[in-house]
Amino acid sequence: MDLAYIPSPSTGVIHLGPIPLRGYAFCIIIGVFVAVWYGNKRWIARGGTAGTVADIAVWAVPFGLVGGRLYHVITDYQLYFSEGENWVDAFKIWEGGLGIWGAIALGAVGAWIGCRRRGIPLPAYADAIAPGIALAQAIGRWGNWFNQELYGRPTDLPWALKITESANREAGTYHPTFLYESLWCVGVALLVVWADRRFKLGHGRAFALYVAAYCAGRGWIEYMRVDEAHHVLGLRLNVWTAIVVFLLAVVYIVVSSRLRPGREEIVEPKAEKKVEEKTEEKAEEKAEGSEKAGDPDASAATGSGADPDAVDLGKDGTNGKEAGHGAGKS
Repeated sequence: MDLAYIPSPSTGVIHLGPIPLRGYAFCIIIGVFVAVWYGNKRWIARGGTAGTVADIAVWAVPFGLVGGRLYHVITDYQLYFSEGENWVDAFKIWEGGLGIWGAIALGAVGAWIGCRRRGIPLPAYADAIAPGIALAQAIGRWGNWFNQELYGRPTDLPWALKITESANREAGTYHPTFLYESLWCVGVALLVVWADRRFKLGHGRAFALYVAAYCAGRGWIEYMRVDEAHHVLGLRLNVWTAIVVFLLAVVYIVVSSRLRPGREEIVEPKAEKKVEEKTEEKAEEKAEGSEKAGDPDASAATGSGADPDAVDLGKDGTNGKEAGHGAGKS
C-alpha cells in the first residue's frame, strides 16, 4: 500500500465552452513568457534596450518549437510512421513531444536571424537569456505531468508519481523524472546567474555553462526513464546526445575564455548610440543655459558691466601698471 505519492491529473485538458485549454501547451506558453521576461531584465542590465529580447524571441520561439518537434518525430518515428500509426499525429504538438536538443539548435538559428536584423551579437544575447531558458524548461516539464508521460522506473518512494492505466501505459507508481528535471533546471538557472555575477561571463560562455550543466543532469535523469527510445551501445540516444553536447560546451568555455576573455562592453550598438545622443543633448542644453545666464567667471573678473579690455588707470590718470613700475624703481 502506497502511503504517499504524487497524483497525476485525471485529464490534461480543461474545456472552456468550445475552447480546449491543454496543460502541456499552457506550461510551454508560461515558460516562454518567463524566459522572455527574465531575459529582458538581464539584457537591460547588460546595456541593451527594453523590448529587444522579445523582438528576437519572435524569431527564436517558432524556430525552437519546429526544431523540438522535428527532433522528437525523427528520433521516435515509429510512433507516427510504423504500421497501424497515423502520420498526421506527428503534427499534434499539443499531445506532447518536444526534443530540447532540436528546440535549442533550431531556436538558435531563429535567434541568429533576429540578432542580425538588429545588429546584435548572438553570443551576448544567448548569455542574457540562458537562465531564462532553464526556467522555461523547468516550467515546461510540468506539461509532461499533465500528459502522464516521461516517467522513470517503478518505485515506492514517498514522492513517487502515480500513473493511471491507459492503452499506452501501465498503472503504478514511478520515479517522477519530470520533477527531477524541473528541479535540476531551476538549479541550473541559479548556477548560471551566480557564475555570471561572480566571473562576468561573456561571449556566449554563460550560455555554454547552461548547456553543460543541463546536460550533466539530463544524462542521469534520462538513464532512469523507461519509455521507448533508441539505444546505441547499450545507452539511450539522448544520453549519448547529452554526453556529446556537454563536452562541446566545456570545450567552448575553455577556448572562448582564452581567445576572447572578459565580457562585451557594448551589446547593442543602437542602445550605445542613444546614450551618446542623450549625453550630447544634455551638454548642449547646459551650454545654452550658461549662455542665457551669462558667463559668471567673466562677470566676476571684470565686474558687472565692465569692459574686459579697459585700461586700469590710477588716480592721476596714468596707467596703473606703469605707475606701480615707476614707484618700484625709486
